[in-house]
Amino acid sequence: MKISIISGSHRQNSQSGKVARYIHGELQAGLVEESWLLDLGKTPFPLWDESIWNGDPQWEKTLAPARAQLTDSDAFVIVTPEWHGQVPAALKNFFLLFGKAELGHKPALIVAVSSGIGGAYPVAELRMSSYKNCRICYIPDHLIIREVETVLNDDDSKNDPKTDPWYRERIHWSLTILREYAIALAQVRASGVTESDKFGYGM
Repeated sequence: MKISIISGSHRQNSQSGKVARYIHGELQAGLVEESWLLDLGKTPFPLWDESIWNGDPQWEKTLAPARAQLTDSDAFVIVTPEWHGQVPAALKNFFLLFGKAELGHKPALIVAVSSGIGGAYPVAELRMSSYKNCRICYIPDHLIIREVETVLNDDDSKNDPKTDPWYRERIHWSLTILREYAIALAQVRASGVTESDKFGYGM
């Protein structure tokens, strides 16, 4: 099984990236056979334009490596900061560039990140709109890592002794659930019923 993590922050050294790297390490510690991390702050994509529909060779060259990794994945973790109550543009762009061929009918765990006590708005935004055409399946559980500067740091002296252990335990629990959803939804895709050119877009 392979689970891929998407870190949606534009910043090269972001707290979202820190959280994504921690999750990557948890997965690699034995939860799954393989995991892959895509940090949109370190590996940005151009903004979508209509030439992608025409098989533009430059788009194919740009997207091919990530497309192969995503297609090969059984589940996803979507890590997003809350910027002015919104999901960052790079992450919204990600859902324009990759669709049902890579993400369709695969489970995903939303992990929102906040420097304060927020983080709920990007969860609602992703659940409301990002799944429509790509058919990604967000599981009922999600995570909001609040006051993120005080948890999941490599230097334990920078971690809050009360909240840091709780977040680590909760992350492990949620990833375990995600893995079971990945097993279950693999059977749905294998059935063939999800393959439809007639109904290619959500309503």
